[in-house]
Amino acid sequence: MITKISKVLVANRGEIALRVMRSCRELGIQSVAVYSDVDRASMHVRYADQAYHIGPAASAESYLNIEKIIEVAKKSKADAIHPGYGFLSENAEFSKRCQEEGIIFIGPTPEVISTMGDKITARQTMIDGGVPVVPGTKENLNNDENALKVIREIGLPVMIKASAGGGGKGMRMVDKEENILSALRAAKSEAKSAFGDDSVYVEKYISSPHHIEFQILGDQHGNVIHLCERECSVQRRHQKVVEETPSPLLTPELREKMGNAAVAAAKAVNYYGAGTIEFLADNDHNFYFLEMNTRLQVEHPITERTTGYDLVKQQILIAEGQKLNIKQEEVFQFGHAIECRIYAEDTDNNFMPSPGLITHITEPMGLGVRTDGYVYEGYEIPIHYDPMISKLIIWARTREEAIERMRRALYEYKITGVKTSIKFLERIMECRDFREGNYDTHFIQNNEEFLLADDEAKQQFEDLAIVTAFLDYHQKLKNAQVSHEISKSSRWKDFGRRRGVYRASEN
Repeated sequence: MITKISKVLVANRGEIALRVMRSCRELGIQSVAVYSDVDRASMHVRYADQAYHIGPAASAESYLNIEKIIEVAKKSKADAIHPGYGFLSENAEFSKRCQEEGIIFIGPTPEVISTMGDKITARQTMIDGGVPVVPGTKENLNNDENALKVIREIGLPVMIKASAGGGGKGMRMVDKEENILSALRAAKSEAKSAFGDDSVYVEKYISSPHHIEFQILGDQHGNVIHLCERECSVQRRHQKVVEETPSPLLTPELREKMGNAAVAAAKAVNYYGAGTIEFLADNDHNFYFLEMNTRLQVEHPITERTTGYDLVKQQILIAEGQKLNIKQEEVFQFGHAIECRIYAEDTDNNFMPSPGLITHITEPMGLGVRTDGYVYEGYEIPIHYDPMISKLIIWARTREEAIERMRRALYEYKITGVKTSIKFLERIMECRDFREGNYDTHFIQNNEEFLLADDEAKQQFEDLAIVTAFLDYHQKLKNAQVSHEISKSSRWKDFGRRRGVYRASEN
């Protein structure tokens, strides 16, 4: 049965909230924003058709407050909720509460979220579905003796991972036996702190691993397709920094094999919606299931750019109960796309977050350039959330041209008032290993000296830009004050007062 959606509450903030709202507007669907105390002036609040305050800055009291968001959805008469990514996007309880209230959750069922959210259960499900997985355990390592026995059987090096994990939390690589127990305890402690669950499992560590993910779409009628891969191996502390598609590693034959495995993985759990099957691949073209993300990914725009399909629109149509309007044989990639994540962080100070007031911003433009952001001049980046400012997406006919276009766009991207990762990203585009496509998940570690090298000329230019922006900002403030004074004293009112026109009404 098809249920048309007329109003969507976006249970998120920042650039992803704006991204979802834009697709809603193109579909003729109204959007509802929610915001915390510090997000009152955020761009997604301005853009939405309606906006509701949901609490203090702390995520637990606002964007993670399930009951408050459900309350706003009912008050605003929203038919559906889109969770974006992060926050409640992979929260089975949130999906269940939407079901209970008769609100369409634009995503999979709570059962699927639970199954794929628990990494141990997900591994077993993939094994049962015939999808290759990294050799490792199928159960929680609940004591030291068992952990030592299992890891010795698998053989070092290994990765200890949180079962409920993500974003690199609760993860430790162990290559020496004397470090096993300390790494195990550290992983369990971090997992407990981050996810409220200290369950961990072990996987064989893959040397020179490539992190490759496949975008999948499934409808509620059993149809599943993939929209090719994204290469996500440029990572820092297991967090993605740069993504590209097609992957420099994949051959047409390997792409077909991995695509078929991704579809099989989705079918194994009766998946519907947009999702991502993540794999690890080695230089010999062996690949293994890593995990499934039951939501839209941060890097989804590069898939959109090379395939031409709007993934948010597809999510909404699937949530309405419509059949997929794309067949696998119709999917092909044209050209090459790269995405850089722009963060408000100080790359010279161990990548510490750099919140603060943006005094100037100039975004790049031109052929093949897309910027998904949410900040503006005068906007203050809060300390309470992820410091990502925007995503810069570049498309070109070839990989070489895409890299040069990204270099040009990063050069044009000027933000002052806060530190950003732009200079660091420029260095990635200039690095020989990246340019040659000869990299894996150790890329940043292996090229750290080059990537973090001082660039005196660029620093001088940046200092000049900061000074110029500071002067420009204060001139605008001065002009605004003058305008305010003028508005308080109108020429026509002064003329009227001199003629006696306003005297009676003013007394």
